[in-house]
Amino acid sequence: MRGRPGEQKRYSVTEITELIKFTLEDGFPWITVQGEISNFRPSASGHWYFSLKDMNAVLSVAMFRGRLESVGFNPEDGMLVTATGSISVYARRGNYQLICESLTRAGQGDILAMLEQRKRALAAEGLFDASRKRPLPRLPSRIAVVTSPTGAAVRDILRVLRRRNAGMDVVIIPTPVQGEGADEKIAQAIEAASRWKLGEVIIVGRGGGSLEDLLPFSSEIVVRAIAASTVPVISAVGHETDVTLSDLAADIRAPTPSAAAEMVAASSAELLAQVAGLQSFLQSALLGRLERIRLLLGQFTPENLERNIRLLLQPSLQRLDDAREGINIGFQGKLADVRHRFELASRQIESYSPLAVLQRGYAVVMEEKSRIVLLSALGVKTGDGLDIRLAQGRVRATVEETHADEKL
Repeated sequence: MRGRPGEQKRYSVTEITELIKFTLEDGFPWITVQGEISNFRPSASGHWYFSLKDMNAVLSVAMFRGRLESVGFNPEDGMLVTATGSISVYARRGNYQLICESLTRAGQGDILAMLEQRKRALAAEGLFDASRKRPLPRLPSRIAVVTSPTGAAVRDILRVLRRRNAGMDVVIIPTPVQGEGADEKIAQAIEAASRWKLGEVIIVGRGGGSLEDLLPFSSEIVVRAIAASTVPVISAVGHETDVTLSDLAADIRAPTPSAAAEMVAASSAELLAQVAGLQSFLQSALLGRLERIRLLLGQFTPENLERNIRLLLQPSLQRLDDAREGINIGFQGKLADVRHRFELASRQIESYSPLAVLQRGYAVVMEEKSRIVLLSALGVKTGDGLDIRLAQGRVRATVEETHADEKL
């Protein structure tokens, strides 16, 4: 109950902050908050700091680096998100904040949770292992493209291939890339391209879209079709920031369909330039090596060999002597320092020892029955037994008389 102002307990700043910290952290150990991102600022150490706000309030949020891998998008100011974590009080600043453990776009939490669960299950089977990845052929003569025949992705791929290498054959396997049943069609197209060797490389892709639009490329049957393909697969789904399970299962992930086409089609001019560069490099390397061999052979006389060996070994031997001397000096100094500290510690321990006090003629007097150390004559009666601890041995005595008011 409240009393008068003069009767209330006075708290220090630390005490009241600790009370608030205990109340908030104990009361909100795990909560989910939805709001709009504001003042998003990643730190140099890799942590994220931002605020969640609505029409009437603002909540500070901190998300540490170890939790950022679970976020499948780039947070931006104004984005509506759902954050899950615990309330924490930062005592030094006197404010509270949400320590975020997971962050999802509002309305997409269930989808992302489903994809995360599927990702863990497929990863446990080894479908995403790096050891399964295969290199792409250097100069494929034919590629298979699994995508929508009317989408922007196929146009981008064809445009890049025409520019990079006009002689390459392209087999387009048309399939829907979103909507109900699209995942089954995509998986069937991949299986057909693999079974009939329709290309030396298979590009599976589409243009960008929402999370729901890209779901077929995270379907289990599509992932398994990619993993089972006998032909290397490039996954080129969406934009650079979009990541699907197909990207994890494919041999190569391309950030865009255009980038996938760049990977499989090396420019003729680039190849000629590389060959010319290699020729020049090899010629220069061979001539340089022959010249070095000629110079080295001219030095292989007994006098030069002896001199060169001496010059080679002398710095090393000198450094060895210097290092040995430095080590000895260092060890001696360290040993002297340790010995000095040991002596100081021993003296300090001896000075604090109760036995040292007893050696100076003092004694510890205890009541014999209760074993209580006596500090005053008060409470001691004539006839009480005493146990007196000396520096060497003990003495049992009986109280004959007391003088409580006597002073030294």
